[in-house]
Amino acid sequence: MALLLAQQNNQVAITGRRKELLQEIKTLYPDHIVTAAFDVMGTDNIPQLQSLIQQLQGMDVFIYNAGYGHPTDDLNWETEHITTATNVDGFVEMINYAFAYFVQQGYGQIAVTSSIAALRGNSKTPAYSASKAYMSRYAEGLNVKALQLKKDIVITDIRPGYIATKLARSEKLFWALSPQTAARRIVKAIEQKKRITYLSKRWWLIAQLIRILPYFIYKRLA
Repeated sequence: MALLLAQQNNQVAITGRRKELLQEIKTLYPDHIVTAAFDVMGTDNIPQLQSLIQQLQGMDVFIYNAGYGHPTDDLNWETEHITTATNVDGFVEMINYAFAYFVQQGYGQIAVTSSIAALRGNSKTPAYSASKAYMSRYAEGLNVKALQLKKDIVITDIRPGYIATKLARSEKLFWALSPQTAARRIVKAIEQKKRITYLSKRWWLIAQLIRILPYFIYKRLA
């Protein structure tokens, strides 16, 4: 996404934990990309974000794409804790700041990478599905708040299916999009200021089926 946006002559700030990878990306578009290496589970999220905004001389779009999730059959506490710290605590801290910034500015857009997993609870990834539901409900609440405040602010809830990244550890992925295809579709959804977007018609259909599936059937699958 960062590369696509930089190619369009946007000024882009990228964050992540891997400093070397960030620097590698920056060298491709040194006049359009600034970076900062930090972990959203840390305690310096807001100062880091403020520094990036200052370097960009403003902010029009904020994308929260940090996320963690891993199957835990034995309900491993460390896995659940990291998932919640990343997908809930880090998320709400950063989104809260970005929304307040846009309220003061009078306009802006926030995009959050939620998940189809947000629609129902999952026995293998309970913290992940719950945290993604938190993201989606928070995004909806902020959209309503923006309307009440009469501010031109849109929160886009991105609900992808499987994407073939290193985080997707399962070997049984189906209908998995390449990172490049996913990035193009996410950027397009942001440009169109969609409130909720699925990255393919197939996953939209799966989402509708998951939503209406009776619990006595769903519990045998999840």
